[in-house]
Amino acid sequence: MTSNDLPIVAFFKHLLDPFIIWSMLILTTWLYDEDFTSYYLVLVIITFFISSYIYERTFIYRNWRKGRLLAHMRDTVMGWLIIVAILIFLGYATKFHHQFSEQVLLTWFIVTPLILIISHVTARSIIIGLYKKGHLRPTIVIGANETSLEFIKHIEEIPFLLINYHGFFDERNNSRVSNTVGNSFGSHLGGLNDVIPYIHKHNIEMVFISLPMSSQPRIQKLMDELPDTTASIYFLPDIYIFDLMQARFEYIGDVPVVSMNESPFVGIDGVVKNVSDFIIALLVLILLSPLMLCLAIAVKVTSPGPIIFKQRRYGLNGEEIVVYKFRSMTVAEDGTNVVQAKKDDQRFTKIGAFLRRTSLDELPQFLNVLQGRMSIVGPRPHAVAHNELYRKLIKGYMLRHKAKPGITGWAQVNGWRGETEVLEKMKARIEHDLYYLKNWSIWFDIWIILRTIWTVVRKDNAY
Repeated sequence: MTSNDLPIVAFFKHLLDPFIIWSMLILTTWLYDEDFTSYYLVLVIITFFISSYIYERTFIYRNWRKGRLLAHMRDTVMGWLIIVAILIFLGYATKFHHQFSEQVLLTWFIVTPLILIISHVTARSIIIGLYKKGHLRPTIVIGANETSLEFIKHIEEIPFLLINYHGFFDERNNSRVSNTVGNSFGSHLGGLNDVIPYIHKHNIEMVFISLPMSSQPRIQKLMDELPDTTASIYFLPDIYIFDLMQARFEYIGDVPVVSMNESPFVGIDGVVKNVSDFIIALLVLILLSPLMLCLAIAVKVTSPGPIIFKQRRYGLNGEEIVVYKFRSMTVAEDGTNVVQAKKDDQRFTKIGAFLRRTSLDELPQFLNVLQGRMSIVGPRPHAVAHNELYRKLIKGYMLRHKAKPGITGWAQVNGWRGETEVLEKMKARIEHDLYYLKNWSIWFDIWIILRTIWTVVRKDNAY
């Protein structure tokens, strides 16, 4: 399974389960009034690597995806027994077993799998609640064949996937589809030319393509058009006709799929990104609250109008969000025609140019980060009017919305800030945004933040 696992599954695999295992050992030593020596720390490290390997190889999270709770509980206990057996063997083989309290280890061995199961059952209840409340990802399938039929059966049987299947698209009519693979596909939504309008109209988040290799021109046409949406795109390969080696797939149930256009912030990466955003935004707001109060007063007393300028922009998956800024202009444009700010713009207020030049007008966007609408680092949000213009002119423009918009970004620290008076400037900005999404890491974010501080100090292209 790749890192694009179900987010809740990745959370258990990489974060919560290891934390439970470690914390139970620490808690047990504390309950028995034992010193947490360096030997216990080594035990924690060894257990992390062994448990990660064993639980991955015993496929306990596969049963989680399928919703087989009893099988998942069984595999959790069996996997833990294997881990314990390995730890006991290593302890006696290295003659370090006498460094540990038998009471501590026995209690740890017994209690840990119970806590793991309780946490998993709790998560199951949460997911069922989300399913009942309709928090599902709208999904369509392109192509009607045996592979896509097997996929559709799986997503209908497994509520834990949180998928709302709308129907399928195929060039053939219903009678021809039924004659080929039966009539279990659900709603026939149209042909391939109907895909893009349907995605826009119904805010489809996931698209699964199951077309034969002989349909390459049609696939290519789809891949040229789909980037104008924010949908995640997957291929459903018929793996039995290929001689594969070291192939990587994701799984929906037991059906392998190949991810094409997906956000980098899924699974544990999404957890890391969201947690780091929240912590940084909270610290910035606390530390800079006196400065923000002074700026708010300055905006109010130097020009009539609201302190905060609110503008509709596109956020994650192309959904509209409201972005906050300190008002720096005498106008508040948010319609179908938004004029970009220019150097020495006559619309600036008395302190507007200063706010823009120093990027201090962006400080309220840390509130957007706390709301979960924005990120510290990501593609800068554009006005809705600009989005609708440039999505028609730049191929792949909408792919930048596979991430939350950022207060700063890779394009901005490379000089692509400010006005984009010619199309080539916007193309360069989009190229940098897509490069960021393809190469994201937490260290890349840190580097961009450091570059941002330096760029602001130099006051490059900000107006």
